[in-house]
Amino acid sequence: MKITVLGAGAWGTALAISLAAKNQVVLWGRNQAAMTDMQNQRENRHYLAGFPLPNNLQATSDFEAALEHALHDGLLIIASSVSGLRPILQQCRAFPLRHVVWLCKGFEESSRLLPHQVVKQEMGEQVLTGALSGPSFAQEVAQGLPCALTIASHSAELCQLVVEAAHSPSLRIYSSDDVVGVEVGGAVKNIMAIATGVADGLGLGLNARAALMTRGLAEISRLCTALGGRLETLMGLTGVGDLILTCTGNLSRNRKVGLALAEGKSLETIIQELGHVAEGVRCAQAVKALAHELQVEMPITDAVAGVLFEKVAAREMIERLLSRNSKMESI
Repeated sequence: MKITVLGAGAWGTALAISLAAKNQVVLWGRNQAAMTDMQNQRENRHYLAGFPLPNNLQATSDFEAALEHALHDGLLIIASSVSGLRPILQQCRAFPLRHVVWLCKGFEESSRLLPHQVVKQEMGEQVLTGALSGPSFAQEVAQGLPCALTIASHSAELCQLVVEAAHSPSLRIYSSDDVVGVEVGGAVKNIMAIATGVADGLGLGLNARAALMTRGLAEISRLCTALGGRLETLMGLTGVGDLILTCTGNLSRNRKVGLALAEGKSLETIIQELGHVAEGVRCAQAVKALAHELQVEMPITDAVAGVLFEKVAAREMIERLLSRNSKMESI
C-alpha cells in the first residue's frame, strides 16, 4: 500500500518506520534541509536518532509529491500536533484524498474542538477519516517492541485499511467506532500525567500516584460521556492503557512537565528544556473551560491548569486536592 505520513517528528518517523516493513511510505516534513539530511543519512538525527530508515521509506519536503503518493487507494496519516492539524488539512483540501488518519491527541485550544471535529470542518463528509491512538512511545515503536493501537472511525472500510497497512508481529491494531471516546481518552490523560508527575516529583509515593490516576480516570469518564463517548472505550487501550503509560513511563513528555513543576521551574523554562510544548499543557485550559461549560466536575484538571497558568505552587495544588470534602466514590 502507498502511505504518506505528514509530520517528521519522533512519532511520525517511528510509525513510518514500522509501516515501511510492508508498505511504500513517504515521510514529509516542512524543513527542506532536515528532510534532505534524513533522506541522505537514512536517519532522523534530530527527533529519532539511532533508528535507520528502511529502504521502503522516502523522506521529502515536497508537499505536492507527498500528497500525490497517497491518492486513490492510498492512506494519508497526519502526524502533527493538534495545533498544526487545521493548517495541514487546509493544504490538503486541494487533493482528491480518500483515506485520512490523524495521530494527534488533544483539543484545539481556540475552538475547544476534538480533532475529528476539526477534520469534519475542513474536509467535509466525502473523505473516510479516523483517529489512530493508544499507548505508544515513539522510541519503542521504532525499535520494533510490541505495541497495540486503536483505529477509531465510523467507516469500516477505513478501519480495515489501517489494520491491513499497520498490523504486524510487533504492532497490533484494534478497531472502534467510538471516535469521541478514543479522542477524549487520548487527550485528557496528558493532563493527568502532569498531575502524577507533580506528585512523584514531590515524593508523595506510589499510593498517591495510584489515587491520582484512578480519580483522573473518573474525570476523563465524566467528560467523555458528556461529549457522547462510551465508558467502555475508556477501559481499553486509548483510555486506561494510555493513561497508565503516560502517567508512569519515563519517556512521557507530560510526566516530565509535572516533575519539573515539582522542582519549582517555570513553564517557560520547562518548555525551553523540552524543546516543544507537551500536549497536556496545550490541552489543560481548553479542557478546563469545556468542563465548566458542560458543568462537568474535573478538580485535577482545574488544579493542573492552576499550576500551569495561574502561578499556583505545585505543593499547594496537591494540598487543595487532598483537602476536598470526602464523598461517595463514583465517576
